[in-house]
Amino acid sequence: MAMSFDSYMKDMVKPMREDLTRLGITELLTPEQVEEAIEKSKDGTMLLVVNSVCGCAAGQCRPGVAKALQNDTLPTYTYTVFAGQEKDATAKAREFLAPYPPSSPSIALFKNGELAHFIQRHQIEDRSADMIAGDLINAFNEFCK
Repeated sequence: MAMSFDSYMKDMVKPMREDLTRLGITELLTPEQVEEAIEKSKDGTMLLVVNSVCGCAAGQCRPGVAKALQNDTLPTYTYTVFAGQEKDATAKAREFLAPYPPSSPSIALFKNGELAHFIQRHQIEDRSADMIAGDLINAFNEFCK
């Protein structure tokens, strides 16, 4: 029995998506949704997680985000795009992450529609989930008040 590649990938990444969506993080699936989210963030703060299938997303990024979201001070909005899955939405999101090069996983915090804090893949790979959570909590406490 043959399974289509798209079906296989949807099944494979479902639990990776759910690591974030079960926390209340909203998926952005289209470029238009990304633009709408950025527009909404102009009246507050927004966390944007660029999710991916790699090991550092599973071991450090998503668990770090989950721990950080237990903080008392939080972003107004929380969103995610999935690199390699919703390619157009991810490309649109990356337009707002300049001057940083494409990086997945990565974590961005926006304040009033402007990038205020960014954690790139190389800052995720060799750090623990607790370290990433600490970095995010510091950013939340600084920018989300």
